[in-house]
Amino acid sequence: MKNYLFILLLCSTSALFAQSGFGVKGGLNYGDNGEIAYTDITNAGEDIMKGGDSKVGYHFGLFYRADLGGFFLRPELLYTKTKSSYEYNDQEADYNVSKIDLPVLLGMDILGPLNVFAGPSLQYILENDFDGVSLGDVENEFTVGAQFGVGIKLGSIGLDVRYERALKENEATVLDLSGGEGLQRVDTRPNQLIFSLSVKL
Repeated sequence: MKNYLFILLLCSTSALFAQSGFGVKGGLNYGDNGEIAYTDITNAGEDIMKGGDSKVGYHFGLFYRADLGGFFLRPELLYTKTKSSYEYNDQEADYNVSKIDLPVLLGMDILGPLNVFAGPSLQYILENDFDGVSLGDVENEFTVGAQFGVGIKLGSIGLDVRYERALKENEATVLDLSGGEGLQRVDTRPNQLIFSLSVKL
């Protein structure tokens, strides 16, 4: 009897985790890196916050999906480059951020191949660059964001779209104002849509 129970347990566990495994993914990021703050000298030194225009960035990396019945856990390790554009000193200047992302997503299969998911995204900022302006290090190299989205899983191929927003304020200060008088700091909080293609190996 114990042998039968063991075999039944083994078969159930194998079926439960049959879809688990590693894979690779990549895609496009569309959004902005927050706001710039500068002093309006013509208006009694008033601080002005200015948002950026969204530009296309990219990401690529690895993921692991652990299927737990109708639910799944999906940690990812990604290299991400985000871009946004600002009108500053009557010119267009790009602000680029490179980072390592570690989303940890909990999802649920809801209808056939369709699934929904959400979770925190741990982020380590590698580099931030604003055209023509020398920036200092960001206030916090480690930050936390949140992601949620929907996906479709067709065999070993997956497609998903998700929204990401940083949960913590994070800024880079200006070291050299020669690139533009009055600029004080640059936000590094992403606000973006992420489109991904993944392949289970």
